[in-house]
Amino acid sequence: MPRVSNDITLQQLRYFIEVASEGSISAAADLLYVAQPTLSAAMKDLEARVGRALFIRSARGVELTVDGVEFLGYARQVVEQVSLLEQRYVGRQPSRRLLGVSTQHYSFAVEAFVRMVDGANADEYEFSLRETRTWDIIEDVRTLRSEVGILYRNDFNEKVIAKLLRDAGVAFHPLFVAEPHIFVSRRNPLASRDRATLADLADLPRLTFDQGANNSFYLSEEILSTLSSKREIRVSDRATIFNLMIGLDGYTISTGLISDDLDPGIVAVPLDVDERIEIGWIAHTAIPLSEQAQTYLDEVRRVVARAGVELLD
Repeated sequence: MPRVSNDITLQQLRYFIEVASEGSISAAADLLYVAQPTLSAAMKDLEARVGRALFIRSARGVELTVDGVEFLGYARQVVEQVSLLEQRYVGRQPSRRLLGVSTQHYSFAVEAFVRMVDGANADEYEFSLRETRTWDIIEDVRTLRSEVGILYRNDFNEKVIAKLLRDAGVAFHPLFVAEPHIFVSRRNPLASRDRATLADLADLPRLTFDQGANNSFYLSEEILSTLSSKREIRVSDRATIFNLMIGLDGYTISTGLISDDLDPGIVAVPLDVDERIEIGWIAHTAIPLSEQAQTYLDEVRRVVARAGVELLD
């Protein structure tokens, strides 16, 4: 009888990366233009060759096992290296660029994303950017829906965030420390002030980002979340919060980094409180960053440095 090879094929690695990214064999099959039974069989054969389970299968889709997460890191490196070899020595066009980013509602994160996409110089790419809730950012990175997450921590929430990240197999990497600012419309009387105090905000609507079912003071996107407010409005997206700043003279507390192109009509005013906001990126501890993720983080650093903020890494 002919000997059956135990070698892992490059095609299997590419299939595996797509299935892991989609969290679904059927969804990956559609993207790859492969029949679902064929892709399912390829993944089972890969697991047999590796000698361990790489997926947990359920009616909702597939999720990587601990071994699967580690295997994905190596698979991505192999596929990236092969792609580089083919570009250099075979003249093949660069492969389709892929990256998922999940972030709290920061314009600097969006501006860096825009710069990354503009600089990709690729005929084809598939990127995703999710401005979402704190819990979902961590979950996106844990399940590899996104490779990189952007969020903040401070003295108040640090222990809770650290535990959530540790349980998810995710690590926090500091980028910079920001002084708290309020964001208000240019026509708000506080817009011309050098600094604002908590007393100045007492009668203004406080605008915060809704954290959904996992709502908690510790998961709030804004500092001082435990302070009471006479007027409170929760919203789900950045465009709405800016519209309410303009329409209702509301405010939100953030980093002070603002983009004139992305945040028209909004100004940042330093808030006179003894607090600091540490912004960082998160990624899975078992998986090395892809080249595209490194490129995105480099753009984040450039945007932050251009704003005159000192980087920590």
